[in-house]
Parts: sequence; C-alpha cells; structure tokens
Amino acid sequence: MSDAQRVAIQRDNPEGAIRILFAHGAGAGLQSDFMQFFSLGLALHDIDIVRFNFPYWQKFMDSGVRRPPNPMPQLEHCMRTVAAQFDDDRPLFVMGKSMGARVAFRVADEVGAQGAIGLGFPFHPLGKPDKLRIDDLANHCAANLILQGERDGFGKPAEVAGYRLPENVQLHWLKHADHSFEPTKRSGIERRAMWQSAIDKVVDFVTSRQATS
Repeated sequence: MSDAQRVAIQRDNPEGAIRILFAHGAGAGLQSDFMQFFSLGLALHDIDIVRFNFPYWQKFMDSGVRRPPNPMPQLEHCMRTVAAQFDDDRPLFVMGKSMGARVAFRVADEVGAQGAIGLGFPFHPLGKPDKLRIDDLANHCAANLILQGERDGFGKPAEVAGYRLPENVQLHWLKHADHSFEPTKRSGIERRAMWQSAIDKVVDFVTSRQATS
C-alpha cells in the first residue's frame, strides 16, 4: 500500500476463530463509538475483528483537514488490500457501516468472504429515493445480512418493501432505530441495548453460516 493509501488497522481478538473485516461509514473512522462498540462486542464471541480507516479518513486523522470519501474503486481497493494481509484459512466475513456496507458487499466475492453484512445499508442517498444502490448488493455469497433501522432515512420499510433484493440477502429491521441504530427516547430503549441486539444478530448470522458450511 503506497504512502498515499496508508491506513491504520485495529484488531480486536486476533485469535478469534472467525474473522470479520469491518469498514466504517462516510462520516466517522475506526475509532468512532459505533465502530468500537461493535468491534469489542463481537470480539467477545471468538471473532477476530479487523477494522481500518479508508485513505481519505486516514488523511483527515493525520492532517486535521476533512476530505470527501475516496471514489468507490479506491475504497474497494483499500478493503481488498487489508483483506490480502491475512493468508490463513480462517472463515472470513466482510461488514460495513453505511458507505462501508456498500464496499463490503461489492468486494465480498473477490476476497473470498462467506458473507457480507451491512449495518444501515444506504439503499439510496438522503432525499433521493429514486437513485437506488441495489446493484451493490449483488454477490455470490450463500447468504448476506442487512440490519436496518426502521427510521433510517437511507431506506425505510415502506420503501425497501418495493425493492427486488437478491435472494441471498437477509434483512432484519431494528424497531425504533435510525441510520446509526439510535433509538427514540419514547421507545425507552437505551442505545447500548439497541447496539447489543444488533451485535447478537451478527453473531447468530456468522455462527449459523459455520454450522451450515
């Protein structure tokens, strides 16, 4: 990886039996509360979590100057490069938050992943429901998972119900949650509980895939 593409990588539970490569969203890097909570929570379940910064975010961390995300081909290249650093036979899944979910689904086949996991998949840009990103979901994995908040502005239940999703995509809705899986105050659900319920779904998914492989 060139100096211009140099990125930080954080591993949690390197001895885990299953590896998940975890990509961040457009507005926050690997050290965000969301990324850390999910990574540490999954690491408690014999999972090796590998999170990393995309190049544009690494430059922001190094310089303090915010930049827009890299073009999709560069994001994909970055995730493939991180995946290539591991040459063991551990079962691999790719996961991403929002923008990172798009990248994960797009590179899943190339990196030999057993499945892709999207946390808040951006089915369309905010306010542009006609600009769909369904094509990003196409891969040859036996099964993929999307966890989506029912209040997610990037794709709500009534909208997604009209989409033709690939048959290998499992979709689970989180009640009262928004794009960042933040619950409403009225729901009485704490953020920590909401995030933990999402972690439990991811754990169930990856372990069930091992049972059927």
